[in-house]
Amino acid sequence: MTNSFAARLPQPPMKWDAWGDPESAAPLSDSMSTLIRGMLGVDAEPAAPREPADVELSPSRLTAADIDALSGIVGPEWVSADDADRLPRAGGKSTLDLLRRRRAGQDAPDAVVLPADTGEVAAILEWCSANGVAVVPFGGGTSVVGGLDPLAGPLRAVISVDLRRLDALIALDEVSGIATLGAGMTGPAAEAALAERGFSLGHFPQSFRFATIGGFAVTRSSGQASAGYGRFDDMVIDLTLVSPAGVLTVGRAQKSAAGPDLRQLIMGSEGTFGIVTAVSVRVHRLPATTGYEAWRFDSFAAAATAFRTLAQEGVMPTVLRVSDEAETALNLARPSEIGEANSDDALPAGGCLAITTFEGSPTAVAARMSVTREIFTAAGGLSGGEGPARSWEHGRFNAPYLRDALLDIGVGCETLETATVWSKVDAVKAAVTTALTSALPEPTVVMCHISHTYAAGASLYFTVVYRQEGDPIAQWSAAKTAASQAMSDAGASITHHHAVGVDHKPWLIAEDGELGIAALAAVKRVFDPAGVCNPGKLI
Repeated sequence: MTNSFAARLPQPPMKWDAWGDPESAAPLSDSMSTLIRGMLGVDAEPAAPREPADVELSPSRLTAADIDALSGIVGPEWVSADDADRLPRAGGKSTLDLLRRRRAGQDAPDAVVLPADTGEVAAILEWCSANGVAVVPFGGGTSVVGGLDPLAGPLRAVISVDLRRLDALIALDEVSGIATLGAGMTGPAAEAALAERGFSLGHFPQSFRFATIGGFAVTRSSGQASAGYGRFDDMVIDLTLVSPAGVLTVGRAQKSAAGPDLRQLIMGSEGTFGIVTAVSVRVHRLPATTGYEAWRFDSFAAAATAFRTLAQEGVMPTVLRVSDEAETALNLARPSEIGEANSDDALPAGGCLAITTFEGSPTAVAARMSVTREIFTAAGGLSGGEGPARSWEHGRFNAPYLRDALLDIGVGCETLETATVWSKVDAVKAAVTTALTSALPEPTVVMCHISHTYAAGASLYFTVVYRQEGDPIAQWSAAKTAASQAMSDAGASITHHHAVGVDHKPWLIAEDGELGIAALAAVKRVFDPAGVCNPGKLI
């Protein structure tokens, strides 16, 4: 196998050792750098960038005959074992992933294959099952839980199956409001294709610019507009799974009583049962208008009470999120202005910043804004007008770039999330915060926001910033373990939308029980008898 660093295949859009588009990355502002260095006692200079050619990858274990066989399925121009093609698909974008990218040696898939359709995916899985080769599906590369780790398990090699060629708007039922999309289509590509026909999916997770339709489905993704449009698993009408045992298309209507809902079994399966190649989703007409309003609450508890009241009333904004006092103070709610003063705001300093947006007809938007104002005002909320809400929307996909700049100066920054019922929100928030601050050097900054709200509960999304000491991988692994155990002990979910992957797998048995895990393992044996599909993840 060759070690060439001249890429043969189309490259993933994200930088191999950082989040996102390199053209969008930016160094820390002077004010942010001064704030973080002073707060954490850090004086390191930015690390020198590494070049891909300087990275030593694990050598490919595939033979020339293997590559020829895969080339016979998809064409020789769509298969590569070159280092330049393997390195960008060597994992996801968690802090642990990025810390590993900063070390000399890297594990990587033994080859990369780009199928064009369901038939080619089926042929790849058939060949891999017969030849003892594992398969890791690759969409946008945005996993933050080890879901893309190139693990072969007991098998002799592992390939990355990049789904970027499955990127079409296959069909649009304008009467029913259903779009069928290729699994490799990114969020922006889906929105652009739908917008040409006057529709929108409305699914905008933090990973939106890079993540794919198939990835949204198999990780139970939740977008920033979940209050208005639901989670991605709420949107799915049907999907096609290509497994080593055969092709399964499930879902004939939005709701059915024809036995257990197999769509729900496949969603969240993280590539362990097979590869999703197409998804039909509920879409809506492009909204006629959008309303914006920001709010200030004296405390996170007061804001959570207001959010609960609104969710249980059932009249929801499209976007509904609130930052706690620490996140508000650092302005992390507005990533384009992190660390900057907001003297032009109509809101007084301190407290918690809440963001609401409303999409739809002018009449519907006005009605929902009116109900929200009534409930928020009664809960002590103070309106801050449109400005902060528009500012949040403008910079809402930029926050992950901050992590890369912080890592460069020896500051760790990571996010983790959970979900719980309303009666446990305060206790879960306190338990996770204590676990993180106890496991990391003093001072460690832990911030939290609510961005997904339901009648019975909400998600809690944490951002932690800390000074790196010793082995940074061991340091963060210990802190993440402590936080995860705190979630589990408090009766909260191990994850709300980041999925399970490798990182959360130790806590899944506490959530689903031994019998539940055995049931999942039995399903995997039916779909994937040879165990080639994303081994080491979920189950």
